[in-house]
Amino acid sequence: MPERPDYYKVLGVGKNASEDEIKKAYRKLARQYHPDRNPGDKRAEERFKELSQAHDVLSDPEKRKAYDRGAGPFGFGGPGGFDPSSFGGGFSDILSNLFGGAGGASGGRSTGGVRGGRPQAARGRDLETEVSLSFDQAVKGAQVPLAVPTSQPCPTCHGTGAKPGTTPKVCPVCEGRGVESQSQGIFSISQPCSNCHGSGTIIEDPCPTCGGSGAQRTVRRLRVNIPAGVREGSRIRLAGKGEPGPQGGQAGDLFVITHVADSPVFKRAGENLEIEVPLSIPEALRGAVVEVPTLEGSKRLRVPAGTKHGTVQRIRGEGPPRLGGKGRGDIHYRFVLDVPASLSREQSEAVERLSEVMNGNPRAKLFAQAGGGDGAEAGR
Repeated sequence: MPERPDYYKVLGVGKNASEDEIKKAYRKLARQYHPDRNPGDKRAEERFKELSQAHDVLSDPEKRKAYDRGAGPFGFGGPGGFDPSSFGGGFSDILSNLFGGAGGASGGRSTGGVRGGRPQAARGRDLETEVSLSFDQAVKGAQVPLAVPTSQPCPTCHGTGAKPGTTPKVCPVCEGRGVESQSQGIFSISQPCSNCHGSGTIIEDPCPTCGGSGAQRTVRRLRVNIPAGVREGSRIRLAGKGEPGPQGGQAGDLFVITHVADSPVFKRAGENLEIEVPLSIPEALRGAVVEVPTLEGSKRLRVPAGTKHGTVQRIRGEGPPRLGGKGRGDIHYRFVLDVPASLSREQSEAVERLSEVMNGNPRAKLFAQAGGGDGAEAGR
């Protein structure tokens, strides 16, 4: 049987590491050894699989407990070790024992467990991966390649975990049910079988390839359609694209987290976009018609005479598509005065002439409201 790996050492964290520390360590190393960054490098791909396997176990509180206890050949899952996700234990089992199987539904998806006297095939684990998109890809949608670490049935034992020519045996302790029941007064508490760790079977002669787990880590490559309108942190669910369930169980889901690059022009603001549009001082004073960019090209906006710095105009329905096909957002154009840092001699003379005809103190009202008399400024 293969030596039990040290997943804490694989990720470079201590045994008391928090979930956040485990996640950060995994993401840092996964980026370094990701197959897309190391094309054709088999050692990097194997390292990536090892990191993914370690993260799968240590990021799941129940699997981490089982691993720390040393359950199964690798401390998790498969016919050779108890996978907590395949056991529907808890209060529903207490109700089931009390009322003859009339316990309430879990309210969520079925994760397998004991029904009708024998274990049902467990649902496969949900997987999560991340994808980086350009701003245009996020707005318009795109098809992108993904490399997803997952598991597949062992090609040697075809998922049974037993050496070819042998088969798993029914557990003599739980008689294949996968659970043991203990009476606690009026309650009957069901717990994973201590002999088979909840699988209902025991493997006397483990498969030499997978060590009895019935699965091998691999990297699955696929192309995913990203819908138009995703933003930073959007979570896309791909039903049935997660890890296959053990012993023929239903596959889990794949969740794709999007990371969107910034646009040099547009800024995302919820379902809308924002953009700053510079105006010259003459345009703001006398008004103008200016050309502004849109996602599809450009349009013209009429700037009223006397437009102030920070004034916002909106074009409806020209923003990014809303997820779910509910129309499009808007684009907000914020006008900002483009004040030159320095003036030529000709510009200085023009400003001087302008100041002569536009006399008056624009701060007079401010001082009047503050009780400052006639608005004369200090120092003048």
